[in-house]
Amino acid sequence: MSTELGALWEGFTAIGDEPRMVLMWFIAGALLYVGIAKKKEPLLLVPISMGILFANLPLGELIREGGHGEPAGLLKTFQTVGMETDIFPLLIFLGVGAATDFTPMLSNPKTLLLGAGAQAGVFVALLGALLLGMTDFFEFGLLEASSIGIIGGADGPTTIFIATRMRELGESLPHVEVRDIVGATAVAAYSYMALVPIIQPPLIKLLTTKKERLIRMQYAAKPVSKRTQVLFPVLTTIIISVLVPSASPLIGMLMLGNLIKVSGVVPRLADVTENALMNAVIVLLGLAVGSTMPADIFLQPETIGIFLLGLFAFMTATVAGILLAKLMNLVTKEQINPMIGAAGVSAVPMAARVVQDMGQKEDPENFLLMHAMGPNVAGVIGTATVAGVLLAMVENLI
Repeated sequence: MSTELGALWEGFTAIGDEPRMVLMWFIAGALLYVGIAKKKEPLLLVPISMGILFANLPLGELIREGGHGEPAGLLKTFQTVGMETDIFPLLIFLGVGAATDFTPMLSNPKTLLLGAGAQAGVFVALLGALLLGMTDFFEFGLLEASSIGIIGGADGPTTIFIATRMRELGESLPHVEVRDIVGATAVAAYSYMALVPIIQPPLIKLLTTKKERLIRMQYAAKPVSKRTQVLFPVLTTIIISVLVPSASPLIGMLMLGNLIKVSGVVPRLADVTENALMNAVIVLLGLAVGSTMPADIFLQPETIGIFLLGLFAFMTATVAGILLAKLMNLVTKEQINPMIGAAGVSAVPMAARVVQDMGQKEDPENFLLMHAMGPNVAGVIGTATVAGVLLAMVENLI
């Protein structure tokens, strides 16, 4: 009888040993509120928040390591199979490619520059993390700083890809100490993606005049040919993979997804890639990401630093895109509405929708969505390329 009573109280004993798990329940609840009540990125925040909850249940049955005849926990298996092998983020990129229209960028190639300019936030956050790592309060080295910096691109799969790679790189080198910040960086990236409609509008209004926000942009007279749409993903994969080999997994899967869509010869593959496969992977990825955040890992001073640096990086990327658009207006005859520069971050299509909504408020007949999609798509390509550059640089430096 005493043994049975002990088993019944085992969960309460575990909470007493690690009371911080209760705080994580509230954090999971807050993310659920944002995803369900506020409808901000619910596809990702709902599974992520439940993953956090599962990781902080007494005894951690869902995230146990396994061994000695016992199987690993379900979510631990998701981490091992999907995240540590890069399968989940790469399959997400495949789905994003299939769901994204590249023609706005191809019809106005100079929007590629706006997507590239927005990557400034990545390097600003990287330097900020390195500076914080020099203090006594934060333990950020080059590996952690690289993972944090990529948050500035507002691209969740790329953030997971880089953070996982950096952790594995550190673990493979005996002289390098690395912290597991995959969960914290992923949640920060997806949180700021969800908060795009809150973060970006004040920055856009601060940096643009009413006259600039009223600029109307003409649609390209020449449509993008089918040949161009098919050749672009193939040539982009080759060129970027030659220049930045480390970026080839992300770029390759993104372009494959887009090629499946624009080729028009495999509609069944396009439908599965964009819908069924994408949705299934999102659930598994969200649970795996959330499960990397048990209380003893997440509730550290570094986590606060990650969220603050991630916010600063995202804001810097937004500002850089707007300022670059204003600069381009000084040297080009055809005027660009500077607001579309804010869409240079990788948050597709949320950032483009924010620009469209702001344009409509200023002028109900000004339609900026397709123009904003150009830098938005370019931002996805830019962030993936920058991720490859960071990975190559770190591998050479360590």
